[in-house]
Amino acid sequence: MDLQAWLLDAHTDLRRRLFGAVVDLVPAERWDEQADGGGSSIAWLLLHLARHQDLALTTVIRNKPPLYLAHAPALGLGDRPVSSGLGEREQRDVSTALDPAALVAYVTATFDATERWLKRLSAMAMAVVPDTPRRLQGRAGLDPVELDWLFGMWGGHTVDWFVQWPILGHGQAHVGEAIAVRHRM
Repeated sequence: MDLQAWLLDAHTDLRRRLFGAVVDLVPAERWDEQADGGGSSIAWLLLHLARHQDLALTTVIRNKPPLYLAHAPALGLGDRPVSSGLGEREQRDVSTALDPAALVAYVTATFDATERWLKRLSAMAMAVVPDTPRRLQGRAGLDPVELDWLFGMWGGHTVDWFVQWPILGHGQAHVGEAIAVRHRM
């Protein structure tokens, strides 16, 4: 199997699991609940994994402003910091403000953009090291002091690392977490 086909299959599986095992099964009015009175809500996990996938693909790899900036007002986050949704710890004021339909639209737009890019992927692009700090700061408006952990973790990596971790691996981890939340509900 070639690399492009494998990556497309992995991304398709990630989307199928997210929607089929979480989004389609849990009523949207329950997405902001924290199962067992703690941990992350489904709304947070959807926003969080989409934010990371969007930043990795749209901003770091493609050198464009993240899709999030256009979606933030509809999400109910237009007046929130541009770093909303990035941290691993849920920000309850963010997750409870989310509009479920707008959240699905943002997650879908992010997955669609990634799929389109993967279909055109050139293996040569995988070895490129993007200027991640400049793109995160200039294109996404993120503060390297506030998000020192993100700038530190993402700096100096090749495109293949961004596909393997923020897009696929990080997404799979949080889909598993969302399925566990669904089970505990």
